[in-house]
Amino acid sequence: MEEDVNLRKKSELSLGGGIKLPRGFAMPFRLSRSTAGPGAGSASAVFAFGRYRVKKGVSYDSGEFELHEGGGRLYLTRGGEPFLDEVTIQPVVFHCPEQAFFNLDQRCMFSCAFCASPRLDKGTVKDLSPEAIVSMVRGAMDGGEVRSVSLTSGVVDGIDQTVERMAAAAAAVRREFPGMPIGVEPYVSRREHLEALREAGASEAKLNAEAARRDIFEKVCPDLDYGGVFEMLEAAVEIFGRGNVTSNVIYGLGESDEDLAEVAERLCAMGVIPTLRALRRNAYNGESLDAAIGSVPPVDTERALRAAGMLKSALERHGLNPRGCRTMCLECGCCDLVPFRDL
Repeated sequence: MEEDVNLRKKSELSLGGGIKLPRGFAMPFRLSRSTAGPGAGSASAVFAFGRYRVKKGVSYDSGEFELHEGGGRLYLTRGGEPFLDEVTIQPVVFHCPEQAFFNLDQRCMFSCAFCASPRLDKGTVKDLSPEAIVSMVRGAMDGGEVRSVSLTSGVVDGIDQTVERMAAAAAAVRREFPGMPIGVEPYVSRREHLEALREAGASEAKLNAEAARRDIFEKVCPDLDYGGVFEMLEAAVEIFGRGNVTSNVIYGLGESDEDLAEVAERLCAMGVIPTLRALRRNAYNGESLDAAIGSVPPVDTERALRAAGMLKSALERHGLNPRGCRTMCLECGCCDLVPFRDL
């Protein structure tokens, strides 16, 4: 089947640099200022074209891509050359379109080399209470559609305390919005953590394998337990069900395509839906990544397309479909190539 040219454009846009805005251009919606994920630390907006959307950092000063306004439309160029003939800008609820995704605390006692969150300016710490989250969701619902609520957090005072805080937030959302899908992205070390989050009202869980190989994981997440993550993933599938558990695998850390295919197959066989996320280096994580893994070639579009195609095949073999997910990254789809959504 002929490749959709816009799929390649999504890959190029998501892997590339920021977008320069025209001087004096007024954004139609407020900018997102994320404290987690690939865009942590930057002001960003969601650009949509066809069935695709990408969240990108924006600036009036510089950017690899340039936004233009003319002929009643918005369009993008790259280095002065046409890139996308027409784009629209979508509103962000909190962190995502149509989704209120909260980072309860960006601070973290762990030192994962790729994670920008704990390296951000301490003045951006949000310290959100359950009551504040409920109020923010209610306000967002008054202003537009909110399809789901998702919760993540750094581990500040300990795993138990962080899970308790996340469970309290999930329970508050469940009480106020009984039918709302709720996703949680915790770091857990015991089955009881997962049971507490499920009992609090969480409907989906994301536990991140982070790397395709144990030796790479131990370099980039030296404080965490690779085997323990997979044990907790097995427990999560038992508690939340097949297809309701997801896991980020960051690639571009020095693994091979074969390594990536092996971990994707392992996760899918467990009933876990992987999110394959290309590594993004930025001002916050560059130094720590250099110390952990040295100089590694960046992920290019060809590799991203290969990885997405490989993942789709693995998902098909195991009867899994990300379109069934209602929360977190797979529902958002702004940072990764998502099988069955993008290809």
